[in-house]
Order: sequence, then structure tokens, then C-alpha cells
Amino acid sequence: MRISIVSDGFRFIIPLLILSAIVIYFKFLILSIVLSILTIFIISFFRDPERKILEGKGIVVSPADGRVVKIQTVKDDTIYGGDAVCISIFLSIFNVHVNRAPYEGVIKKVVYNHGKFLAAFDDKASLLNEQNSILIESQNGEKVLVKQIAGLIARRIVCWVKEGDKVERGLRYGLIRFGSRVDIFLPPDTELKVKVGDKIKGGIDVIGRLR
Repeated sequence: MRISIVSDGFRFIIPLLILSAIVIYFKFLILSIVLSILTIFIISFFRDPERKILEGKGIVVSPADGRVVKIQTVKDDTIYGGDAVCISIFLSIFNVHVNRAPYEGVIKKVVYNHGKFLAAFDDKASLLNEQNSILIESQNGEKVLVKQIAGLIARRIVCWVKEGDKVERGLRYGLIRFGSRVDIFLPPDTELKVKVGDKIKGGIDVIGRLR
């Protein structure tokens, strides 16, 4: 079975493969075992499986693989431009880290903020950590905001879209290295389909349905 790897991962995978081959050749047993395990982990981290994206009017899919850790009402968010319901998804180092657009529309804003590197599950992470936000607006004026939030280990947020780009539901738009959190902001009257503790997959599981 073919394993798809996101291109951003090859800068880590190729040097590790070369180094692993060298230490195996010179029979450094313990080091070769350690490097082999690390190489397997990095390949797993940057895996990019194909997903069959759900279709349907008003459906908002998960932007990431992970576990729902918090659902809260947010008042007058600056980037979103009003009140919203926020669903926070924690990604462990074992989850797929490619992020997907949860809804179709045009990218109205891309906002990057430098910040700290608190643990991604910390309540303060969504306010204080380094993060990148994209605001998607549909033809009907519906708004969906997604925030990529760096965690304790994560030190690099990658975003492949820019303001003015048109995105389809499920489109790959970025990733976070290594371990992270993704917050998604939806209209307050959204019919939510998840609860705290749910494990979800990007592009596959439905977060909610816009009314």
C-alpha cells in the first residue's frame, strides 16, 4: 500500500534515512536502532492519507485529526468579526498533522501572530501561543475561522493558502510541526455534531451543520 507523505516532511526524512544507512553500514547497533525508530516516527508524522470528503449543504468537516478538548462560546472575536462557537481540537504527535479546509469559500483573512509555546491542551494556548488564522467566507456570506496553534513541541506553522484564494471543503491548506491544536470558529447557531472527548478525523468527520 502506497504511503503518501507531505512534501514538507522530506527535509527531515531524507537526512535521517542517509544517517541511518551509514550507522547500519558501520554496525553501530544501538544508534542504528534509535535512528530507525526515529525515522519511522517522522515518516508516520508526515503521512498524508487520501480522504473521501463528505458532501452536503452546510456541512462543516473537521480541519484536523485529533480529540475535541473544548467547546465554548466566544464573544466578538476580532478576526472572526463577531460572536462564535469555538471547537478546540488537540493533535497528539501520533495524529495526522495535515490540516484541511472545513468549508468551501474564499480566504478573506490570513493572520499570523508570534507567541509563546505553551502545551497545546492548555486553555491559555489559544490566546498566547504562536498561531495562524484563516477566515473563510462562502458565497452566502457564512464565515468559518480556523486557527492553527503551535504547542509545547511544535515550532513551525505551515500555511499554503493566502488571502483571495478559493478553497473547497477538505482541501489541504497547511500543517503544524510537531504536536499542536486547531480551533475552529462557527456561527453561534450552528448545529454541532461533536462533543468534548470525541476523536475525529480531518475531512471525514462532521463538526457541525450551518443553519
